[in-house]
Amino acid sequence: MKQLLNSFGDGTIKLEDISKPKVPNNGVLIKNYYSAVSVGTERMLVDFGKANYLQKARQQPEKVKEVINKVKTDGFNTTYNAVKSKLDQPIPLGYSSCGEIIAVGDDCNDFEIGDLVISNGAHAEIVAVNKNLVAKIPEGVSLEDAAFTVISSIPLQGVRLLETEIGDTVVITGLGLMGLIASQILVASGCHVIATDFDESKVEMAKSYGVDAINAKDGIDIVEYVKKKTTNQGADKVLITASTKSNEPIMQAAHMTRKRGKIVLVGVVGLDIDRTPFYEKEITFQVSSSYGPGRYDANYEEKGVDYPYGYVRWTENRNFQAILNMIKTNRLSFNSLITHKFKFEEAEKAYEELSNTGNVIGGLFEYNHEQVDDQDIVEIGDRKLSVKSNVTVGVIGAGNYTSQTLLPKIDQEYRLKTIVSSAGLSSTVVGKKRGFEFSTTNIDKVLSDDEINTVIITTRHDTHFEYVKSALKNNKAVFVEKPLALTHKELDELEAIYTDQHIMVGFNRRFSPLIEKMMGLLESTISAKSIMINVNAGKIPVEHWTQDPNVGGGRLIGEACHFIDLAKYISGSEISDYEIVSMNDRNDTFDTFSIILKFKDGSIANINYYANGNKSYPKENVQVNCEDKILEIDNFKILRGYGFDKFSKLKSPKQDKGHAKCINSFLNSTKTNTPLISFEELIEVSRISIDLDQIIRN
Repeated sequence: MKQLLNSFGDGTIKLEDISKPKVPNNGVLIKNYYSAVSVGTERMLVDFGKANYLQKARQQPEKVKEVINKVKTDGFNTTYNAVKSKLDQPIPLGYSSCGEIIAVGDDCNDFEIGDLVISNGAHAEIVAVNKNLVAKIPEGVSLEDAAFTVISSIPLQGVRLLETEIGDTVVITGLGLMGLIASQILVASGCHVIATDFDESKVEMAKSYGVDAINAKDGIDIVEYVKKKTTNQGADKVLITASTKSNEPIMQAAHMTRKRGKIVLVGVVGLDIDRTPFYEKEITFQVSSSYGPGRYDANYEEKGVDYPYGYVRWTENRNFQAILNMIKTNRLSFNSLITHKFKFEEAEKAYEELSNTGNVIGGLFEYNHEQVDDQDIVEIGDRKLSVKSNVTVGVIGAGNYTSQTLLPKIDQEYRLKTIVSSAGLSSTVVGKKRGFEFSTTNIDKVLSDDEINTVIITTRHDTHFEYVKSALKNNKAVFVEKPLALTHKELDELEAIYTDQHIMVGFNRRFSPLIEKMMGLLESTISAKSIMINVNAGKIPVEHWTQDPNVGGGRLIGEACHFIDLAKYISGSEISDYEIVSMNDRNDTFDTFSIILKFKDGSIANINYYANGNKSYPKENVQVNCEDKILEIDNFKILRGYGFDKFSKLKSPKQDKGHAKCINSFLNSTKTNTPLISFEELIEVSRISIDLDQIIRN
């Protein structure tokens, strides 16, 4: 199947062949018939991609600050590679489409195969969408009009936030697609609508809806015009749907609004606001968030958890249904708004026309839905002939860690055959860049492939156990990015099926050159060690998947296990006792804590993991005291020694946490089935991590 992508790096538009996405458990697969082009939003994304680095930086000053802080802590090379990798990742375009359901997830009972529906699916022949972002199309609604449902929900939500009443005077600033849709909604709601734009054709179109529309080019002072139309009182409400960097729309809105009026921003404008008119009139200002309540809420959009009808009357999905009902009852029409139609296979050329044509309002892609390649695996390259090793790799997971950190470190000698992702897009993009032969959304294409003898697992933490278990049962060598499992029950099952298979958890810090140097300097010591590891981990939002104990396991199981393993490795001894204290946390994330470990050889370790620090401070510090000597690693960039005759300092050319040596040592070790870390050690660290997590949660 094909999907339309935009490069953030250079603005290139491309139709990419990807494998059919996997149906979500609480969602559906939809074969698109039409998808609407949100011209303003999509043009903005394309223009951003075409901008040079300096122009991009000027548009996102907050991101620049983050980059500067990262340079200070992690170094230029690490930061540059991270930024470049981010910009190299293309993004899907489109978010408003309609089509036919071709598959239904196990936990989705509201839809059936064959239903015609709208969704926030992208410009793609087949889309996977969770159920709260899908709505059935009523009889009497054309599919072309239905394709604009999700786009229309954006101005609808803005209108809802205005809290209009019949007879209110409402001003709309900007008569693009959003403004023209809002005009129809407000007129249907019984409001007196005044609107302004610089495009005469759009002004005339608004007039046809019953809007008092004026062309800003005619020199009419919109503020005075509104005052005149309202007996000098001012508008009750103002809806800004314009897109400009100027502050003028927001200031005009303040001056034309009555006392205690309201302004809602749906578009994108400058927000360098003069406080005075807002203060003197007690004006309410609000920014509308896309389609409505539920937007950007993972519980709603990903897990399918709806808000109670009696408490949240208008959610995203119920806004979709409201738009469809307005279309059905002829209160919302797209006859004049659909100005451009294109065949989807001509999408790349279509964007050239959309970019160069000034009179575009609404664009529409039409799909040849009767002839869609719905394969769940696609061929994307051929590295087979260039490899020197009999190690053939399949990768399950194509997220940021995989694409930015792990795969770039793998030596060229290994054959990278198949990469998997649930949506198909990331695996295709990453796979092409890194030289894979196939991209798929079907994990069985890796697990059942006899040629693939090594599997790398980098998916969300709650999937690790099942994928590791399946890979071991299929006699694959397994590398799993931490954690190995989330519960003792899962670890018990892995122990039960384990024989002598080759398995490795990605405890990369052991393999850092500075850790290796440290271990060499400690080799002659015989006394117990005191180990201090400080981790300035930084804050992660409470709603992030890693914070969910059932999905990410929390930050102790999901990340701090790294440092338990590192302390154990430095001590060279088995852990005999452990305890933990956690900071009181009203959000129940338990991500600021101190762990104390005691080892059988008498060594001790203190791991301080903080989520309440500042990003400008280095992330990790490792200190070891032993026999009147001290070794300290500062953020894996420099090792300092105190008390050594022939060593004082070693500086790494770049920050190196051992990722490259870790993954390549593992791949090399699969040839002889020689474990780098014993299975018993992996289980030990995993069990202690789970125990400690349970202590702070109970």
